[in-house]
Formats: sequence, structure tokens, C-alpha cells
Amino acid sequence: MESPGQKVEVKDALLDIKSVGLLRGKSITSIQDTTLDEVNLVFSLASLLKETIGKDPAAHKSILPGRTLAMVFEKPSLRTRVTFEAGMTQLGGHAIYLAPSDVQLGVRETVADAARNLSRWCDAIMARVFAHSTIAELAEHASIPVINGLSDLEHPCQALADFYTIREKKGDLKGLKLAFIGDGNNVANSLMLLAAQVGASFAIACPEGYEPDAGAIHAARKAAALTGASIEIVRDPTAAAEGADALYTDVWASMGQESEREARKKAFAGYRIDQELLSKAKSDAVVLHCLPAHRGEEITDEVIDGPQSVVLDEAENRLHVQKAILAVVI
Repeated sequence: MESPGQKVEVKDALLDIKSVGLLRGKSITSIQDTTLDEVNLVFSLASLLKETIGKDPAAHKSILPGRTLAMVFEKPSLRTRVTFEAGMTQLGGHAIYLAPSDVQLGVRETVADAARNLSRWCDAIMARVFAHSTIAELAEHASIPVINGLSDLEHPCQALADFYTIREKKGDLKGLKLAFIGDGNNVANSLMLLAAQVGASFAIACPEGYEPDAGAIHAARKAAALTGASIEIVRDPTAAAEGADALYTDVWASMGQESEREARKKAFAGYRIDQELLSKAKSDAVVLHCLPAHRGEEITDEVIDGPQSVVLDEAENRLHVQKAILAVVI
């Protein structure tokens, strides 16, 4: 059992990091909204939260007592909803789930009006939406922090949890190589931007026409030039995987792309992480997937359930990283 003195140390350590104030009141709609110092602050606090939750849950509840997070969902979710809601509960606050039928942004009322109203009642907004413009408009008109829980352009919370997981397994991120196999989607955009920021090289293997966002590529290459990283877009999965410290994949058709599913299955044939492709990476490479997975399509059971998979660690770390984000922005 922890002694009272140890419990005080846990609480003081948590509050000391929270008091730094680098991100206080700031919205996180994109990886580009963060600096390297801010990313490192989130990672440090996430580690402290992860290490101490079992030692002193009461200390965690002292972080955001009485605070409220509005969770706006245009898309369904398992990991995003549970990790944000559980995170707010563990920090002593409360989360309100707003289903697609509850808000209907831009239909029942304007995005701007919704942002202004939620700002009068809550302390932060987390939104999981289709169009990135919705997130941008929420942040523009809200007087409280807005966190991007996923948009068609980026998924910054996922990328932060992913690189936190890689850092747990590999140590210093600078100089590592992350290979992404598949669609240049919102997750790929955020991973690419964050890789450049932390000095890790990023290679994506995708069919022609499925590259990451052009603006994200430009921003990532500009950042990479300052950190010594490289950003590569190739067609051959083997070329991307060669010498990688981490392999990553995601579904070929995201929510909202259901009508393209069959066409995408044909386009991405061969863009799958299996044991053969994994063998091209470093022998101690880790495998990540943001989930849910279409097993047998973008990744095999042998790999996702294998000894090099950190997929469940990655999913758990959504909780710790998002708790850290909430703690520093609210």
C-alpha cells in the first residue's frame, strides 16, 4: 500500500506538469497546432498518468474536478468515445456524449452557433466529424479548446498515441523510420506531420492516386528539412518497409468511403502487412494499426496477433495521451 507521503508526491508531480501551461486554452485541430515542446509535454504527462493511475486514482481526479467535455460525434467510434469519456472520469471531470442526431452540425443550427453555445456550458469540445472544415469552424467560433477526435484530413490524437507507443518501445524517436502501407488517409497525414516534427523519417507505400494530402506533404517536408528526417512516397511496399523501425497500416476504405470499397480492394491488392513484408523491416520492428482492422485485407492475423504487434498497447495509450491532452488544454 502507498504511504500518504507517496500519494502527495504523485499528486504534486501531476499538478507540476499540468501547471506548465504550454497548451492551456489551445485547440488541437491538427498536428500543426503543436510544437515539439508541447508534444514532449503531452508525452511526459501521459507517462506520469499511465504510471500512477493504479497508485493514486484520487490524485488523477484532482486534475479536472468539475470540468465538462462536450463530445460531438458525426461518426461512430469505440476507441475515441471510450478513451475520452473514461479519461475525463479518471481526471475528476465529466463527458457528455452528443450523438449525430443530437447536434446535426450545419443542419439544425450552424456550426458557429453550436460552438458558441457549447462554450457557455462546457470547458472543452472534442469533435469526431466528416469534414475538417467543421473542426476548423468549431475552433474559430468556440471560446474553449477544441480537440480533433478525427476529421477527413487529420487524426492528431491517434498520431500522438502512436508515436508515444513507438517511443515506449524504441526510446528516442529522432532517427527512427516509420513505414505506412496503404491509403494516404487522415491517419497517414497526421503521422507524416508528427514524424517530421520529432525527426523520424516517414515512408508511405500507396497506389497512384491514393497519396497523402498535398498540403500535408508540403508541410511535413518543410518540417523534416529542419529535423533531418525524410518524407518518401513510394509505390512498392517492400521499398517502404526496408529497414523500418515500425510498420503501420489502416483500413483501405474509411467511414464515408463505403461506395469505393470494391474499387479500393482492387487498388490496394498487394498493400498488406504480412509476415513476408514484416521480414523486410528491422528484426525488432513493431507493428501498429489504429483499428478497427479488416483482418486478412490490410493486415494478416499472424502479424496483428504476433509478437511484434503493439496494437493493443497503442489502443490503451489513446487513453493516457488523451488524458494528458485534456489536462493541459483545459
